[in-house]
This record gives sequence, C-alpha cells and structure tokens, in this order.
Amino acid sequence: MKTYSVKASEIQKQWMLIDAEGLVVGRLAAIIANRLRGKHKPTFTPHMDCGDNIIVINCEKIAFTGKKRQDKTYYWHTGFAGGIKERNAHQFLDGKRPERILELAVQRMLPGASLKRQQMTNLRIYKGATHPHEAQNPIVLDIKAMNPKNVVRG
Repeated sequence: MKTYSVKASEIQKQWMLIDAEGLVVGRLAAIIANRLRGKHKPTFTPHMDCGDNIIVINCEKIAFTGKKRQDKTYYWHTGFAGGIKERNAHQFLDGKRPERILELAVQRMLPGASLKRQQMTNLRIYKGATHPHEAQNPIVLDIKAMNPKNVVRG
C-alpha cells in the first residue's frame, strides 16, 4: 500500500465559527490548533496547509481555570539589554487586545516553521460578537457540546 498525500489542488477548506464565551483557554486552543492543521480530516498531510479557516468571536470572555487569570504571566523580550517584559493574563483580557491570549496559545501549539505562519493566517480572532466574514457562510462549531470540561463550571 502507498501512503496517500493530498495535492494542493485537492484541498478543500471550510469556514468555522467558534463562540469563545466561557470556554477554557487551553482546551479551546488545542481544538483550534487541530482544526488549523487539518488533523480532523482523513486527508491530513503534515507538510501541507490542509486545515480550515477559523473565526473566533467573544474572545474577551474566555475563561481560565483556577487562579490563572490573576497568576499566569506572559513574558517577552524586546531585544535590548535588560528588556524582559511581563504581563498577567487579566491585564491582557482587560486591555486593548484580549485576542492576544488565544492567539499566543494556538501559536504555541502548532509545530514551528514557515507552515506555522501560513496556518496562523487562517485564524481570525475578534472581540465582540460581530465579524466581517458573513459572506463565507461559516459553520458554527459548538465546542461547549463536545465535552463538559470545555466550559468553566461554577
């Protein structure tokens, strides 16, 4: 038997819409990363961008379990001497770009290289319930119904 490898002309992409309100960040990011890679399709090919286009709305309402909203710290370096910066998760969520938390979580779950950058262009994250992609007729993906652990309880 030969291993089947999908060609670029055979790739069919769909548009998926996810409402992130009340969803756990890590679980949501893992599902999005698998959909961006195309691992849910029987024609998955590791070296091709065969994943779907993902639209995430209400990203400012995502949830952390435990005390992560207050305690989780994100670090980055400016490139200058002594240029380490840090910011907590609640500062991101209450600030101008709350979509950055989900973007970083998904980005860190994808394997690195130029394919990661190409697959990240298929992810669109918006704060609020509106998005400009109505013409693509996205399929609503109900993450809450997949597993009760995907939603913060209590």
